[in-house]
Amino acid sequence: MSASVGTVGDSYDNALAESVNGLYKAELIHAKRIWESVEAVELATMGWVHWWNTTRLHEALDYLTPAEVEAAYTHDQDSAPVAS
Repeated sequence: MSASVGTVGDSYDNALAESVNGLYKAELIHAKRIWESVEAVELATMGWVHWWNTTRLHEALDYLTPAEVEAAYTHDQDSAPVAS
């Protein structure tokens, strides 16, 4: 992955991060509406990130989770022959 080379300092500068932030807000933050405390938001965020990485299927990853893609990549790297 390479850095953006387009506009700087706006939402188009990092479209991937902005997309994830938008989903986070829609799926977690705005869904609850009223939070008891900052700590409640932090705990819910930790749970959401865990769910995002281990359970939520991602279209861009051929409907796999990020954890599944990482495990497959690590397995491929571990079993690749070492050049001598």
